[in-house]
Amino acid sequence: MTNSDIREKLQHPRRSLGNRHRSQAEKFLKISSEDANLSWAEQSAQQAILYDFTNPDNWVTLTKIKILRNDKIGIRSVLEELFTILGRDPELLNQLKNIDLTHNGMDLLNAGLNIDPLDPDKWAKDVLGNKDKIEIFTKRVESLDLRDVRANVLFSRRIERLRDNGDENLFIHLSRIILAQRPSNHETWNELGKLHERRAEYDDAWFCYDQAQTYFPTLPVRDRYKHRMEAKMDGDIIAPWKEPIVRNRVDFLKKMKNMATPRNYIENLEQQNSMEEKLDIYQQISELRIQNNLSGAFFLSRQLAAEGDERGIKLVKEIMEEMSNEI
Repeated sequence: MTNSDIREKLQHPRRSLGNRHRSQAEKFLKISSEDANLSWAEQSAQQAILYDFTNPDNWVTLTKIKILRNDKIGIRSVLEELFTILGRDPELLNQLKNIDLTHNGMDLLNAGLNIDPLDPDKWAKDVLGNKDKIEIFTKRVESLDLRDVRANVLFSRRIERLRDNGDENLFIHLSRIILAQRPSNHETWNELGKLHERRAEYDDAWFCYDQAQTYFPTLPVRDRYKHRMEAKMDGDIIAPWKEPIVRNRVDFLKKMKNMATPRNYIENLEQQNSMEEKLDIYQQISELRIQNNLSGAFFLSRQLAAEGDERGIKLVKEIMEEMSNEI
């Protein structure tokens, strides 16, 4: 397993380990007469969040320790980290300005956790069945920055609850927005593929399974899907199913790339280049990478790779590594 694989795994909730480290932090807090004990408590609390960022108790424990240590910079860092997971909401981040966080930090933390629960089941209990809240949530997903792997996982879990509640079309719409921002989320690609397959949207299912297996080759969901489809040739499907043609694959990747690319960049690109003189595709990839839009660069490179372009194949590997190293 590579370092990037380990990093990605650690960002997925592992509740038992999180609880263990938080319990250890609380033990050190009880004997916190010496600063050394607070230091050990802080380290354990940080580990608790590392292993399970979805448990609000882990955030409360770490913030409590930061306040006891009068660590204003540390309190701010904890809150910024939480708000990053909640989608880098500018309104939340702006609340941190000109505030004495040693007195108000815990109130801000609790307010954020109450308004936007980290537990997807608690979130679902409050939102599902309420059309107005679902609409507000949809607009948030369409506007927030969800490139952080934990934010991507959190919002993926939430939209799975929407799907399970019967809103499949909204799940498809929001999952593509989430995946456009972090295409390495192979779990959501797989879930989306399953839904398309169940709805007999076979090409769309293949596109999703292909993306999932590209990022997680040890889970051959695309190959298994192909075997399932070939087995149906003698069953319900009259005409043998074939993999989507290259043109259709490229069209799909173009749509995902456009979703991952800020609108102002596209508009500037259109102004700079006439229809007859488009910016060289390799230059576009280079500019997207410079702008740190790795998702857009990834989908554009995969277009080239789908057409058999050797340089495109190499770029895909490079960009995947860059994305794995993102914090």
